[in-house]
Amino acid sequence: MENGALEDIDVTVTFLEMHVPPAYSPPVPYNRQIALLKTKDIPLHFYRYLMDRVGRKWHWVNVLRLDDDELAAGIHREDRDIRVLYLDGAPAGFFDLKPHLPEEVELAYFGMMEHATGQGIGRWFLGSAIAAAWSHGPKRVTVQTCTLDHPAALPLYQKLGFAPVAQKKEIVHPLPFAERAASVMRP
Repeated sequence: MENGALEDIDVTVTFLEMHVPPAYSPPVPYNRQIALLKTKDIPLHFYRYLMDRVGRKWHWVNVLRLDDDELAAGIHREDRDIRVLYLDGAPAGFFDLKPHLPEEVELAYFGMMEHATGQGIGRWFLGSAIAAAWSHGPKRVTVQTCTLDHPAALPLYQKLGFAPVAQKKEIVHPLPFAERAASVMRP
């Protein structure tokens, strides 16, 4: 490993789909200060912060490798739907919906920061993401997860109505700390 390079990681990606909205929506957790806010033209630095804080442990690196123009072109699209979860007044997670295809909405990113896990809000949060996806009027909602994601991710997706449709092998190229810091700390 030269220059702080990290070894590549082999992963299995599972692709899941949902063809009808779920009949049940998890209730909002009580006795918690929770807010879920839809963003408009989210600042690039804040999106990178969310991506880093939510995805660091799971090697979510592709977005952090994008330059400002590439990132803005994706997340500032009129049809992009990005919502930020706040717990007790602080950012606690986010989801990012891509309704780019006429009949499909992709739940491209979904996750919570470590301080929000184990608080009893994950099921409600995913239910909110699914409801937001269906509000775009698709014929199906898709999501993918991989063997690097939280071990509860795949079972939770399935519990809320997603069904696996395919798997494939991929290689993740981890982000060295210096590159991660440069991405998250850029002006």
